Amino acid sequence: MTENAWTHWPSREALGRAGVSRPRRLLAWLVRLLVLGMLLWGAYDSTRVHGWGVVGAVAGVLLAGAAAWGFWRTTLAHRLLPSLLLMAALVGLAVVGQAAGFRTAALVLWCGCAVSALERLPLAAAVPVTSVSLAAYAAVNNDVWLTTTVTTAGLALAGYTLRLDAEARGNAQRLLAQERAARAAEAESAALAERARIAREIHDVLAHSLSAQLVHLEAARLLIERGADREKILERVVAARGMARDGLDETRQALSALRGELTPLEDFLTQLVDASAGAEVTVAGERRPLPAEASQAVRRVAQEALTNVRKHAAGAKVRIRLEYGDHQVTLDVRDSGGSPGDLTGSGAGYGLLGMRERAELLGGSLEAGPDDEGFVVTLKVPV
Repeated sequence: MTENAWTHWPSREALGRAGVSRPRRLLAWLVRLLVLGMLLWGAYDSTRVHGWGVVGAVAGVLLAGAAAWGFWRTTLAHRLLPSLLLMAALVGLAVVGQAAGFRTAALVLWCGCAVSALERLPLAAAVPVTSVSLAAYAAVNNDVWLTTTVTTAGLALAGYTLRLDAEARGNAQRLLAQERAARAAEAESAALAERARIAREIHDVLAHSLSAQLVHLEAARLLIERGADREKILERVVAARGMARDGLDETRQALSALRGELTPLEDFLTQLVDASAGAEVTVAGERRPLPAEASQAVRRVAQEALTNVRKHAAGAKVRIRLEYGDHQVTLDVRDSGGSPGDLTGSGAGYGLLGMRERAELLGGSLEAGPDDEGFVVTLKVPV
C-alpha cells in the first residue's frame, strides 16, 4: 500500500547523521553557529539589554537551544505531539522576544522554525507550522512587500529542498544497508554451500575407501574360515591396509581439489585404470578443464564403478569411456560380466545412490544397470 505523502515522516536515516559527509557536517555546524551568533547579536544589540534584561536574554537563548535540540530528538524518534509542542515553544519564544524588543532574534527563530518544520515534520503538520512562522516573519519584517514575499518563498523552498535532500540521503543509506545485508547473506550462503560441498566430498571419499577395505577384510574373513594359507590371508590384510592408506591420500586430494588444485581428469582415470587389472580407458571429444564439482563427480563415479566390479564381477574386463560434448561430459563404465562371488553382499549398497544424488545436484544424471554383457554405469554432467 502506498504511504500518504502528507502524513509520511521523513525516514530516520534521513533525519539522522549517518551518511553525512564530513564537509556537510562542518557546513551544518557553521550554520548553527551563524544562527546562534545572530540570536546573540539580536539579543544584545538592543536598548533593553541591561540589568535583568541580560538574564532574560541569556535564558531565552538557552531555552531556544534546548527546544531546538529536543525538536531534533523527537522528530528523529517520529514523535509528533512532542515535536509540535517544542515547535510551538520556539514560535512562542520568538513572539516573546519580539514583544521584549529582540526583533532580530525573533525573526531568526521564525525563519528557523519554518525551515526546520518543512525539513523534519510530516507535511500535514509542517505546512501549518511553516505558514504561521512565515506569516509572523512577514508581519514583523519591515522590508518592502516584494522583498518579504521573495524571502518567505525562498525559506519555504529551502526547507522543502532540504527535506528532499535528506530523503535522498536516507534512501541511499537504506539501499547501502540492504546491499550489505545481501552481501552478508550471500557470504553466509556460500560458506554453508562450501561446508556442504566439503562434507559431501569427504563422505564420498570415505564411503569409497571403506567399501574397498570391507571387500578385502571380508575376503580375509572368508579365507580364515576356510583355513586358507597364511600368505593369502596376509595378502588381503595388506590390501585392506593399502586401501586405508589410499583413502587418506584421496581425502587429501579431495581437499586439494576443493582448493582448485585438481590433477587433469584424464591422468586420474589413467592412474585408476593402471591400479585395476583388466581395465582400459578411452577419451573422446575436445579435452578441456572441467569445473571442480563436475570433475569430482566423474572421479568418484569411476572409483565407485570399479569398486563394484571388484565386488560383484571379479576378473571382468572393464572399459571406461570419457566423452567431452558441447554442453556436457559423459562417463561410461561397463564391464564384461562375471559370476558373483562371496563378497557380493559386502558393503552398504549406497555408493551408486550417493553418486546419483551428486549428479542430480549438478543438474546431471546417473544411470546404472545390466546390459547384454555385464553392468553399465553412465554419468552425464552439464559443463
